[in-house]
Amino acid sequence: MISGTSHDGIDVAAVDFTLHDGVLHGTIGYAGSSPYPEELRVRLMRALPPSALTFAEACELDTLIGQAFAEVAADAARRAGGVELICSHGQTVYHWVQGRQVLGTLQIGQPAWIAERTGVPVVADVRVRDVVAGGQGAPLVSMTDVLLLSGVPGRPAALNLGGIANMTVLRPVDGGDPVAYDTGPANALIDAAVVRASRGRLRYDEDGRLAAGGRVDEALLTELLDEPYYRLDPPKTTGKELFHAEYLAAALRVHPDLPDADVAATLTALTAQTVADQVRRHRIDTLVASGGGCANPTLMAMLRKRLTGVRVTTTDEFGAPTDTKEAIAFALIGWHTAHGLPATVASCTGATGARVLGAIVPGALPLRLPPPLATSPTGLRLAGAVR
Repeated sequence: MISGTSHDGIDVAAVDFTLHDGVLHGTIGYAGSSPYPEELRVRLMRALPPSALTFAEACELDTLIGQAFAEVAADAARRAGGVELICSHGQTVYHWVQGRQVLGTLQIGQPAWIAERTGVPVVADVRVRDVVAGGQGAPLVSMTDVLLLSGVPGRPAALNLGGIANMTVLRPVDGGDPVAYDTGPANALIDAAVVRASRGRLRYDEDGRLAAGGRVDEALLTELLDEPYYRLDPPKTTGKELFHAEYLAAALRVHPDLPDADVAATLTALTAQTVADQVRRHRIDTLVASGGGCANPTLMAMLRKRLTGVRVTTTDEFGAPTDTKEAIAFALIGWHTAHGLPATVASCTGATGARVLGAIVPGALPLRLPPPLATSPTGLRLAGAVR
């Protein structure tokens, strides 16, 4: 289970994992998404950086989001015919970054509510162990990417287009281990532009229609591309602590008369350009995309236009629905934790080594975990995707 950097709801996937000859086979029994109750979503958005936040509001949001996750978990478990373990990422509300170093990370959505509601043990708070080991705490989906694309020849990469875009490169040009990092905003600034243009009536550019009706303003695009984050070498992570509505407002102060459609088109081009720059940097020949941005044809068209000669496809081809791949990834993390296996790729997060992730909240019965496994899976194959 996860709510991503778009902060709009809870993605969930119930996966039955079986290990055969080193390859983990996952059958997706249920996958879905549930929006936050509108009042909760609004409270969450108002609490996010750069807003100030009281401990009282943090406590209330932690409880309310935990309760929302608990209801979604109970429904998913019922639809899947029962589950043995839940892994909840919760909701990231702050990622403490200074330059290239992550000093801390905070996810809320109290997992005890999930354990109490379902009676099932819950793996939670999964990012901080990697941070303590010197890593970025992200992108944690890199392990899923490496396993899922392990059989793809050439130089493949996985791209997730959520609020922030992240990419996993399986075989770097230098022949080293896989690398993964956030390339910059995916939907974060586009969403902010749509909220601004609609005065809060709309939350995202449905089907990319607003951007499709505009023209890219090259002057604004050039200014946006001058953001220092893009020049940092990986491993690196970012979030809405940087790319938020006020960031956009500051950029538009010198372009006060730019039409809303042109703003949306320029921000969509920014996402496409910053991703394409990194794809070319690593000489990627197959790009496998996932996330909400895949549903934006204007963004995908801009990306393909900039990546002539690169095969651009989606995780649907590999059995992972584009809108629930991250939920599948956290189910995979939970499986690894339950079996005593590291769930990170150290070269992707920048940690000193791979780590077993998370803390476990027991369910209704005494906690019983499977016997630890000596070796980690070398591949992942997915099937199913029943809603």
